[in-house]
Amino acid sequence: MIHGETIHSPLPQDLPWWAPDHAVFFGATYAVLAVIGIALVYCVVKSWWEAKSDDGHTGHAGH
Repeated sequence: MIHGETIHSPLPQDLPWWAPDHAVFFGATYAVLAVIGIALVYCVVKSWWEAKSDDGHTGHAGH
């Protein structure tokens, strides 16, 4: 990529990683997306685990 050329694609191979502002911005963006993804997977697995271990009688009021 030529210095000063604009970004043609959102894919990482087209980013000018040699530019510190791009590296910091996209590094932080990917870090935040990774944390959100890990938290989402954790919540899904925890919900699945709790639903699996539930015997069907907890949480029912009046029974």
